[in-house]
Amino acid sequence: MLLRFRGPDGMYRVTVEPADTFAQLGAKLSEVLPSTVDFNTLSLSNQPTGGDSKLLKEIARHKVSQIGLSHGDLVFISYKTVDKLSNGNSNGDTTSHPTSSSLLSSTNRLNGHAILPTEDIPIDPLPVTSPSEKIKNPWEVVIQSAVDDRLDKQNGKIPRKRDVKMCRHGEKGMCDYCMPMEPFNAEYLAEKKIKNLSFHSYLRKINSATNKPESGTSFMPPLTEPYYRVKRDCPSGHPQWPEGICTKCQPSAITLQPQPFRMVDHVEFANPGLIENLLNFWRQSGSQRVGYLYGRYTEYTEVPLGVKAVVEVIYEPPQVNELDGVTLSEWTNEQEVDNIARLCGLQKVGIIWTDLLDAGAGDGSVICKRHIDSYYLSSLEIAFAARLQAQHPKPSKWSDTGRFGSNFVTCVVSGDEKGQIAISAYQVSNSAVEMVLADIVEPSADPTVMLVRSEEEEDGSTSRTRYIPEVFYRRINEYGASVQENAKPSFPVEYLLVTLTHGFPDVPKPAFIATPGFTIENRLALGQEQEHKTVAQRLGVDRNGEVKPEQALQAVSDFHLICYLSFCLSTMDKDEQALLCRVATQHDPAEGFQLLSTPGWATLIAILSSIGERPPKRPSPDDGDGFSERLAKRVGGVRLE
Repeated sequence: MLLRFRGPDGMYRVTVEPADTFAQLGAKLSEVLPSTVDFNTLSLSNQPTGGDSKLLKEIARHKVSQIGLSHGDLVFISYKTVDKLSNGNSNGDTTSHPTSSSLLSSTNRLNGHAILPTEDIPIDPLPVTSPSEKIKNPWEVVIQSAVDDRLDKQNGKIPRKRDVKMCRHGEKGMCDYCMPMEPFNAEYLAEKKIKNLSFHSYLRKINSATNKPESGTSFMPPLTEPYYRVKRDCPSGHPQWPEGICTKCQPSAITLQPQPFRMVDHVEFANPGLIENLLNFWRQSGSQRVGYLYGRYTEYTEVPLGVKAVVEVIYEPPQVNELDGVTLSEWTNEQEVDNIARLCGLQKVGIIWTDLLDAGAGDGSVICKRHIDSYYLSSLEIAFAARLQAQHPKPSKWSDTGRFGSNFVTCVVSGDEKGQIAISAYQVSNSAVEMVLADIVEPSADPTVMLVRSEEEEDGSTSRTRYIPEVFYRRINEYGASVQENAKPSFPVEYLLVTLTHGFPDVPKPAFIATPGFTIENRLALGQEQEHKTVAQRLGVDRNGEVKPEQALQAVSDFHLICYLSFCLSTMDKDEQALLCRVATQHDPAEGFQLLSTPGWATLIAILSSIGERPPKRPSPDDGDGFSERLAKRVGGVRLE
């Protein structure tokens, strides 16, 4: 008899005998199905979805006639291919199977497969030749960070207890009043006063609407980055812009609205001393200061599927400090500092600067310049933060370009309404980043508004480098109605901001445990300079080359000291440098004593011991009979004529 089989790759016809077993049927199917089919996953069903499905290997011993199949029947088959078993699995493990709970949810699956975590190391996004270039099957080639893989694997649902008033079932039952909620549930977010969705909650929300794995349709990446520039290589065949343009290559009108999600939910400073060191520069000079934040990203449990940036180090690059701002100088060794941070398991997660002005009351209070009636981030600062976020994109296998947004955060230390020094954390929206890159907006002299650029150059000619689409925003007018306004010539900066929370851990466990005291880099304006003598004092090196192991191993747990040893002394090779970074952050005594026995450490101690401390001054000659006093009188008796 003839049986018809409909599968993901098309329709197949196979001739079998009623007495044949399903094992023999599978052998005949192997001749017509693609060679990449994994027959361990081949299942047969009487319905396209939701029918009685059986794996072929489970019924291999049974005869075809026992199932009730007859001539011309249609059987629906489904299977996985060998080359796609690792889709969405960042480590390619094909032996792990998703749990039943994860299979029931379409929001935490990528192309129908579970996602497994990878090694927790900083990840660089894939390079692309054009911001609008699409990547084929990004879930196969894009490597995400470990925290993203872990959050992709989580179910993410918010558990609820049994409602005594509404639930009519037993303790082991479940109904609409006690079933777990989705992480993007609006009522839960309003109850917890969470203004913005976390990135992964937002991802589950749009992915559940975009893809339905249970329906058998193909997977589509749910994320798309905004693109407000003229697309190159238009298929219409007209000359490239600015000579030609059409509706296919020109950007659409932009309607600004607050971003409903945030890429990072919380900024945690591992040690309050980090902020104190930054404030000490302002206290001693009165000038502002900028520092880059180095740390790591991890889960934030206070928000469903949240992410937080844990700051371990504030590195202060070369800069010119003034009373009302900072000018960044060329940072020649930025790549080397990033490499040292990577060896310590850290990466650049953000930037921080001070904006403080003493109130003159003598009690340490400062003037509050940033509040609801003025601004929180000026238009110039938003443009600066947007460029930094563009330099640090976030790799994502859920985006058709392989990247989406950025986890780079911006922190400001300024005065609050009570006159106290406070920290604020922000990010700019993805639309703001693209508008800055597309040269659509520019900062204004008024810090509360952003200007929309004109297509005309300064000489009056039409610009050949930028195309300015229509930009609109919505606001509540004086009658309480929501109206749409043209953003030209300017619009409020609040439409480009996303607010984050910040704080300190209840029980600090910083990666670097050295006591404060080593000079911070690039502070010559205060007369402070990093010297070999200071290193010798921190490590406890005497003129005989003797070192106290406990003191030395604690002293090297300082990022600024590690950078100085790497850049200025350079006595260790790459392996010894990596060992030094592990000792500084992991505090393993075995590796610590291994470091003390390396040739690079011996060379370092030899250099420092040759510097040593100055010997004490020779005591003045005194025989105990008042010799000094007599000598002073004798000298005092000499008079110049």
